[in-house]
Amino acid sequence: MYKGLALSKSSHCSINSASEAMAASDGTAAPLIIVISGPGGVGKGTIVNALVERDPKLWLSRSWTTRPQRPSEPDTAYVFTDQPSFENRIGQGGFLEWTRFLDNYYGTPLPDVVDGRDVVLEIEVDGASQVKRLRHDAVLIFVLPPSRDEQQRRLRGRGDPEDKVDARLRKALDEEPVGLALADHVVVNDNLDRTVDELLAIIDHHRVSA
Repeated sequence: MYKGLALSKSSHCSINSASEAMAASDGTAAPLIIVISGPGGVGKGTIVNALVERDPKLWLSRSWTTRPQRPSEPDTAYVFTDQPSFENRIGQGGFLEWTRFLDNYYGTPLPDVVDGRDVVLEIEVDGASQVKRLRHDAVLIFVLPPSRDEQQRRLRGRGDPEDKVDARLRKALDEEPVGLALADHVVVNDNLDRTVDELLAIIDHHRVSA
């Protein structure tokens, strides 16, 4: 079980090309960047969708991926693309971060500022590490499942084949120590409403502190 975990670290702003690209055109401060990360099966997609529904000041940046769309996934879950298109965008410097995971590419395009809203990124642990290197002021919230058995149940429930379920569970063993070391906050997703409430409180705290 993971219950009882809590982690908070201070972060410091840095100026770099990625920060400048995301700054508002009128010269105001760049929006808050909230990174939601965690191993497969923790419920990241469901969490971020609930966050943007409940907080109109949040904007979700849709990641790109070359993996096949799952039968249960809406078209808006990712920008589903092919490998040549993804690699072309890499060559153009069009990603804030990208990674190759279980033989597929995943990446976050450089987001535009949308009406001054804060940006939410839902990304894998390797991508989260890249974002933190570029934007030390990004708020990284690492999400864990309540148990390994529940994580396995969620992975199977979303339609992943058994070999992918096993691979993601093995990958989680490597990802979790990295994510815990990077995270500004750690949240256990054992109840969606409670998890979203906790994340909204964390975001509000950082808005006030900015």
